[in-house]
Amino acid sequence: MEEISFSYFIGQLAQHPVLLVAVLLTVGVIFVNGWTDAPNAIATCVSTRCMKVETAIFMAAVCNFLGVIVMSAWNPKVAMTIKNMVNFGGDSRKALVALCAAMAAIVIWAVGAWYFGIPTSESHALIAGLSGAAIALQGGVDGIRISEWIKVLYGLFLSTVLGFLAGYLICKMITLLFYGRNRQKMNRFFTGGQVLGGAAMAFVHGAQDGQKFLGVLLLSLFLLNGQEDTAGAQLPVWMMILCSVVMGLGTSIGGKKIIKSVGMDMVKLEKYQGFSADIAAALCILFSTISGIPVSTTHMKTTAVMGSGAVKRLSAVNLKVVKDMVFAWILTFPGCGLIGYMMAKVFLLFE
Repeated sequence: MEEISFSYFIGQLAQHPVLLVAVLLTVGVIFVNGWTDAPNAIATCVSTRCMKVETAIFMAAVCNFLGVIVMSAWNPKVAMTIKNMVNFGGDSRKALVALCAAMAAIVIWAVGAWYFGIPTSESHALIAGLSGAAIALQGGVDGIRISEWIKVLYGLFLSTVLGFLAGYLICKMITLLFYGRNRQKMNRFFTGGQVLGGAAMAFVHGAQDGQKFLGVLLLSLFLLNGQEDTAGAQLPVWMMILCSVVMGLGTSIGGKKIIKSVGMDMVKLEKYQGFSADIAAALCILFSTISGIPVSTTHMKTTAVMGSGAVKRLSAVNLKVVKDMVFAWILTFPGCGLIGYMMAKVFLLFE
């Protein structure tokens, strides 16, 4: 299949208002993701004073951009997984309306979580919102493709257990390797290391989350043309640029509440711990992206921070903040799924 041209896309928007609404909502979700989710990538290097907030946000915006472009062109497996997760049935127009409902649900959920300073996962909100909308359309769980959902469950496991273990083990290894070294020299070394680690985290965030939303944009176009089988679809370069620019813009506006929650309130990190958390999370997310498993960058980074903080002592981790985060994570699937379901029912009344 040939790549979808930008001129063709604009023509479709002009002819079909429902597609315009779907694209605007999806762009809104990408923006909110850059605003609320991307700051996780730079939370540690800001909290340990390796970088100023403004500089770190600019770096994250640039690296998010590069992550979307490079990984989507090289290995678009995550995008393919997302757009194959649900079955909207035979009525493509109603399916597009349901997709709009899912995107609206994600924005509502993400902004609510941001208001309370809780780093929630737009990735899981995306999956839950799409699933809730598909159930509303199909009138049952026939709208869910279980084989693709299994990948999400794998991702949930990787985001939590593997993130914590990787953060703990890498930090422990660094502690042993640098034991007895000059503290001042060590801090200078890890200051530079954290800048690189934060850049790597922002890059893989763009690679993971950017691909998820590219999948949604493709799904909108295919549904409009009565197609649900997107086999052979190519991710257009212009679409990658659009996604990365919007995400970078969201990041540049900042998310100081999220940075404070992850990098300051949850654990008081030293520079070597922040470096360990960044490297652990970046490696785990890169592995997941190459494997085509959609994971939550929020979960991966926060659990890696917990693991690194626990190296000194478990009590160094603020369990109250952790409890609030975990509670929000647990509620994301039923909460955003229910909002997606209800919004789809409302939108379908006006269809």
